[in-house]
Amino acid sequence: MSNTAVQPSPRPATGRPRTRTPSRARTWPLLPLGTAALLFAVGGRWDIAAAAWVFPVLLLRFTRLSRPWPGALWVWSAHCAAAAFWIQESAIGCNAVVLAGALALSALQTLPFVADRLLHVRLHPAAASLVFPAAVAGVEFLITRVSPFGTAYGSLAVTQHADLPLLQIVAVTGPWGVGFLIAYAASTLNGIWQHASWRSGLVCGAVLLGVLLAGGARLAILPPHGPTVRIAGVTPARGATARLKATLARYGDAPGGVAAAPAAAVRPAMTAVEDDLLAAIRREAAAGAKIVIWPEEAVRAQEQDEAAAVAAAQRQARDSGVYLEIGVRLYSTAAPAYGRDEALLVDPRGKVLWTYQKAHPIPGSERFTPGDGRVPVVSTPYGRLAGVICYDADFPALMRTRADIMLVPSHDWKEYGAAHTAKAALPAVENGYALVRQDAEGVSAAYDAEGHVLATADFFTTDRQTMVAYVPVHGATTVYGRVGDAFAWLCLTALAALAATAVLRPRRPADR
Repeated sequence: MSNTAVQPSPRPATGRPRTRTPSRARTWPLLPLGTAALLFAVGGRWDIAAAAWVFPVLLLRFTRLSRPWPGALWVWSAHCAAAAFWIQESAIGCNAVVLAGALALSALQTLPFVADRLLHVRLHPAAASLVFPAAVAGVEFLITRVSPFGTAYGSLAVTQHADLPLLQIVAVTGPWGVGFLIAYAASTLNGIWQHASWRSGLVCGAVLLGVLLAGGARLAILPPHGPTVRIAGVTPARGATARLKATLARYGDAPGGVAAAPAAAVRPAMTAVEDDLLAAIRREAAAGAKIVIWPEEAVRAQEQDEAAAVAAAQRQARDSGVYLEIGVRLYSTAAPAYGRDEALLVDPRGKVLWTYQKAHPIPGSERFTPGDGRVPVVSTPYGRLAGVICYDADFPALMRTRADIMLVPSHDWKEYGAAHTAKAALPAVENGYALVRQDAEGVSAAYDAEGHVLATADFFTTDRQTMVAYVPVHGATTVYGRVGDAFAWLCLTALAALAATAVLRPRRPADR
């Protein structure tokens, strides 16, 4: 017998760097660690901006080291856990619509991981690094188009609202650009982790640094400037609000219950709130406010009392010489909506310039018939004013409006108010207008066109609910405002091209 050692056959030349293959003992910890990070990157009150950059790295590494469909199932489970965590921390309430939406959104959010797992081994490393970011941006875009949740859940951009240099990218790409960058960093780090090649890391680092430097330069060189207008946001005092809520709670369980209630039982509490708001107009106008905004559902009225409530606001706007936007919740006995959620803008002459109905009721919570989604815009001495209502601001396509100041009367609750208002910085930067969000039972804030906070007020920390901001009257033109969702469509097109390339390209031994 020969003692000659058998030499292993040479590894085929593939053009790809040698891949490191860790043991399963090192693979499975990635899943719970990635899931834990994901819990704090869902657009809730406990978000940590860094967690949005960490979880895709860990979960992507897990799927690349797992078989495709078991790995996809585990990542879907991680996103389901994150959705459940968001529902719990936001106290949004779990009903059939919310539960079905959470499961469906989790499935959509899993698709980028599936696409990366199936395609990245069939592509050149440079092309493979683009599969995941293109899929993430494309899926985030589709979520706002096909789901009733908008960017309330499923958008990575909202987790970075405080990073103003990074946030400026949305003025070019829309919110999808932030998701693309986060996913691109995750894909690149996985490539380095897997192939021990740093060239792609240098490219990714240069891209991220370029975005941050460009955003920082925009903040430093092109700050909002020019004349400003004093805007006052006023919410009814907490005591008046509490009495009205207690009164309406006695009739609110049955459909149309408040509308059918005896007027003598509900009208005094409604009138007390309205009187408080009218007094606030006089006070703020005397202090120099030229525009006053009330929150969503500030005035609540039965159908027969609507005209009188609006007329009182018109008289006060005329007497005080201010533009006044009022939020009205009208209770009607007519099924199936049983009322309307409206915002009216009144000019200093007392004329109603627009009546806008909320276009996106909260899924499973608000039953009224939605409006047509046409955002009203009027020219005033203080620039072009536009307005939507609360949850409407979570839909980028609706918010893409040429305006100088966007008024957003809103109504949240304690657990979600601050997180929801923080997201409002995005449409302001995307579209180049100042945004004033007056929130009942939440946090009110005013932003300029670059996302700077001009003023803020918390309903739960003071009894007098007033926010005053000096707001620029001239907006800016943005690339996103001009080209819309071109970046998102480009990502979807690139993903389709990468998939076609991977399918048509012959498999090499290294791929298997």
